[in-house]
Amino acid sequence: MKTILIIGMGRFGHHLCKDFYKLGNEVMIIDKCQEKVEDLLAYSTAAKVGDCTNEEVLRSLGIGNFDLCFVCIGSNFQSSLEITSMVKEMGGKYVISKASRDIHAKFLLRNGADEVIYPDRDIAEKLAVRHSADHVFDYIELTKGYSIFEIPPMHSWLGKSIRQVDIRAKFHVSILGIKRDGNLELMPHADYILRDKEHLMVIGKKEDIDRILANMR
Repeated sequence: MKTILIIGMGRFGHHLCKDFYKLGNEVMIIDKCQEKVEDLLAYSTAAKVGDCTNEEVLRSLGIGNFDLCFVCIGSNFQSSLEITSMVKEMGGKYVISKASRDIHAKFLLRNGADEVIYPDRDIAEKLAVRHSADHVFDYIELTKGYSIFEIPPMHSWLGKSIRQVDIRAKFHVSILGIKRDGNLELMPHADYILRDKEHLMVIGKKEDIDRILANMR
């Protein structure tokens, strides 16, 4: 369990609050709009209405007591920058700020953010990759070099074991798991027989996985 502070209860902050709370974390939220705070009272450990560009309001939160501090203000970059800087100065252990542009991210990192996230850009990229190919069910970018794809097995692989198919040697990707009927089996044995209507969770470089997808057309 971690202690989480979320500043700014827009759409992203709203979902972040619910998800952290459901995972058993202690979550404190704050926004200058009372209605946004009231909507999340059932999903937060503590809630406060206030303007965090006000140093006194921010200091009253006890910034140093939180494991993670999220600054989720996307509509006013100046406010986001000021709050990020003050949160770090007041003892924020790990500050994560939301950005919509690269230039904003650079300033946030220079002024106290330990990490910058681009929720809108990341979702758009994920959707573009997923829907640009006919055989991609899900996609997670780990680094600029490697990603995890959820794909079906090639027709020629059906009825064969992972060892027989030898995906690692032929395509330079590894199978992390097998998903069937909503259940996921991680790290399947090399003798596992691949079957129809299964999804493979494979990790590798995008260009190598693209070669597999090209053979499915």
